[in-house]
Amino acid sequence: MTRHHKTPRLLGTLLLVAAASVSAVGSAPAAAGPMATPLGRVVPAPASVRASGSPYRITPDTHIRVDASREAHRVGEYLADILRPSTGYRLPVTSHGTGGIRLRLAAGPLGDEGYRLDSRPFGVTITARKEAGLFHGVQTLRQLLPAAVEKKSVQPGPWLIAGGTIKDTPRYAYRGAMLDVSRHFFTVGQVKRYIDALALYKINKLHLHLSDDQGWRIAIDSWPRLAAYGGSTQVGGGAGGHYTKADYQEIVRHAASRHLEVVPEIDMPGHTNAALASYAELNCDGVAPPLYTGTDVGFSSLCVPKQVTYDFVDDVIRELAALTPGRSLHIGGDEAHSTSHEDYVAFMDRVQPIVAKYGKTVIAWHQLTGAHPAEGALAQYWGLDDTGADEKARVVKAARNGTGLVLSPADRIYLDMKYTADTPLGQDWAGLVEVRRSYDWDPGTYLAGAPAAAIRGVEAPLWTETIVTDADIDYMAFPRLPGVAELGWSPAATHDWDAYKVRLAAQGPRWDALGIGYYRSPQVPWPSG
Repeated sequence: MTRHHKTPRLLGTLLLVAAASVSAVGSAPAAAGPMATPLGRVVPAPASVRASGSPYRITPDTHIRVDASREAHRVGEYLADILRPSTGYRLPVTSHGTGGIRLRLAAGPLGDEGYRLDSRPFGVTITARKEAGLFHGVQTLRQLLPAAVEKKSVQPGPWLIAGGTIKDTPRYAYRGAMLDVSRHFFTVGQVKRYIDALALYKINKLHLHLSDDQGWRIAIDSWPRLAAYGGSTQVGGGAGGHYTKADYQEIVRHAASRHLEVVPEIDMPGHTNAALASYAELNCDGVAPPLYTGTDVGFSSLCVPKQVTYDFVDDVIRELAALTPGRSLHIGGDEAHSTSHEDYVAFMDRVQPIVAKYGKTVIAWHQLTGAHPAEGALAQYWGLDDTGADEKARVVKAARNGTGLVLSPADRIYLDMKYTADTPLGQDWAGLVEVRRSYDWDPGTYLAGAPAAAIRGVEAPLWTETIVTDADIDYMAFPRLPGVAELGWSPAATHDWDAYKVRLAAQGPRWDALGIGYYRSPQVPWPSG
């Protein structure tokens, strides 16, 4: 590159040599130094991004500055715990001074989960109205840093955060993921690991499927054989397992620390063989069936006419509600093929008031709409794109009458569906679900005729007939789960597959750093190496 200078001749040669040297350095991207991650290259897509100015750099002198609230201090310590191992910096959490990374609570229009992130050369400030908003802002901050920030050993850096402002609030209040611990049992540590992965993408509900034909996974003091016997096996005949009340409370506490609400599910009146095997009196004929380790569905049912059935339900819901600080309790209700329609309606009419008696709101699979959904109930829709018109019409009618909907279409966001015919894990009864298919739909328009206000959010279930290990969970959840999180969080206007796949690809090195194994879909332009 040639430069022309209007300078005296005596200095011209020296200035031209200097200019040429600067030009050579400036024109070579590899020599220009590390670049900050673009401000909008995060998942879920923020509501508003305005890039401006130079980046902020975390250094050995950086402090994490919080206001005097316990809430801000908790989030500050959480952030420090993430950053210290990889940076090697002290990063003290303090209420004094200026600059650095600042976390502050303040009144404003951001709602309970929204946040504002301002990055300038002298510091980064995350502002929110509630602690959950600060926490979600920290997840965005993590993604703006190099993926190596997630490692547990000192990395070289540098630790740059692009300049500008993000303003962000969620589209939907319900953004969930379900883990089936009944088909295969997962330990407290395994569930906590999944919670940490969910939190990175601003998921705020953990739906735990605690009972099914193959296993009962929560201790109930008034019916002790449910866990001791009914929880003793799993699909394929393994040892099974269950959570003590202390175990369950540890999961609830950890979820709360990551701003997820636990939604426990006791599936009924079907999917109940583990309970029926544990207590003969729950069967209409008084004979307990054997424990079950297969994968067929629809063959079991509680005995609807018996009073003992409702004594049992009352005890289980009472004890589970006492352990669960969240607002909701899931009562299943799907695939009750061995229960007549009349009995199903009668059962749901008696069970929903029990949930209300113990201070919880009902969530059930969308078959509840074939009965009489209680006021305030949520129906979780798991049908397919081509589910029959009558079934969809029944769900839409309930939504028009006030029943809220959580969308979990099985051929879109069931995380146990195979990606391709060659996927080694999962099932295909709902179809093959590659990454684009799981992302490329709009919850707001998915059920034609359902009022927009009835759509409360989305949830990605992971059923575990074929899922046994942490590695199995990772492979089936990633990279589809972040797309579901984006459907729940981001404005509809940001929805664009071509832009999303680039942002998704940038998550790959982060999962590598976190030890999350994932399916390298050919639909996503993953970074080489």
